[in-house]
Order: sequence, then C-alpha cells, then structure tokens
Amino acid sequence: MSDGLDRRELVARLVARRGAALLLAGLGSPAWDLAAAGDHPRHFYLWGGMGGAFAMGLGLALARPERRVVVLAGDGEALMGLSSLATIAAQKAANLALLVLDNAAYGETGGQPTATAAGVDLAGMAASAGFPATLRLDRAERIEDAVDVLLGAPGPILVQARVDRRPQPLVLPPKDAVLLKLRLRAALGLLSVDP
Repeated sequence: MSDGLDRRELVARLVARRGAALLLAGLGSPAWDLAAAGDHPRHFYLWGGMGGAFAMGLGLALARPERRVVVLAGDGEALMGLSSLATIAAQKAANLALLVLDNAAYGETGGQPTATAAGVDLAGMAASAGFPATLRLDRAERIEDAVDVLLGAPGPILVQARVDRRPQPLVLPPKDAVLLKLRLRAALGLLSVDP
C-alpha cells in the first residue's frame, strides 16, 4: 500500500532537528525507522512489551523535565497502550510528545488491519483525554509543522501521522538492552564512564 506519508522521511526530518531531545521508539518499524535515520546515544529502542512505549516515555519525561522526550510508536502499539493517554494527560508532562506512525496495520504480524483502518481516531482520543495539542498529519507539506509541534509545543501532545505500508529496508538498532540503558544514562550525564 502506498497511500500515506513516507515514514522514513518523516522520522529522518524529526531526527535532523531533534536538538537535545530524547527519542524513544516502540517495537518494530518505529525502531527501525529511527535507526535508519541514524543511531544515537539519546535514542532508546524498545524490543518488546508492545503497548508500553507511551508509559515509558512518560516515565522518562517526568524523570527528566528539562529534556524534550519524543516517543515514536506504531498504531498497533498505540492502541495497546490507550490507557496511558489518560495517565499522560493527568500528569501534564509539558515536555512529552507522542508520534504515532499510523499505517492502519499490524506490520509485525502480517499486515492485519488495526482499528485505525476502521476510523478509530487516536488524535481525537488524546484530545478527549486532555492533551492540550493534537495533530493529524496526512500531507507531506505539513511535515515541518508537525516536527515543530513535536519538538516545541507544550505537551503532552500527540501527532497521528498517516504513513504508507511500503516495505522499507530493515535497519536494526542495537539489541543489547544493557548497552542501550548505559549509553542513554551516559548521554544524560548520569554515568562517568563510557558504556
């Protein structure tokens, strides 16, 4: 399916402007897209625990309120973690942004349609939960506006980007969870030794 934005282009444009932001990617395509844009010590990849990316992003945002935290998740992961939207809204983490790469399919298990294929509105759900800003992104000419929102709007915010399902080359990030943890801690100045 080629309807929707090129997710690799969207993620690359976010990474190019990330500054000091911490980027956390849910399992599957969001992690591969982030790795394809260039691995970095301030990137953290979840290799399991589908549905936990939003909650982990909230924890990181609350622990590091001086840093912008952007979570990249697929629509399947976002649907599994819907209860996190209420907690995120209640916590009012002004430094937290969620980017849902919505291809309306479960990419890791065969491309079965997700609820967003039937019209479920994740941005609308976040707005109803109390997010001060949400955005539906479906046009390439609005990508820079969406990146502005992700990196600068007071949060919590959610951008639901309709992306295509075209296969992309597999770019795997580091899989060593201890390495990922230690290098993120070092990037935050919490370790005095190089992992």
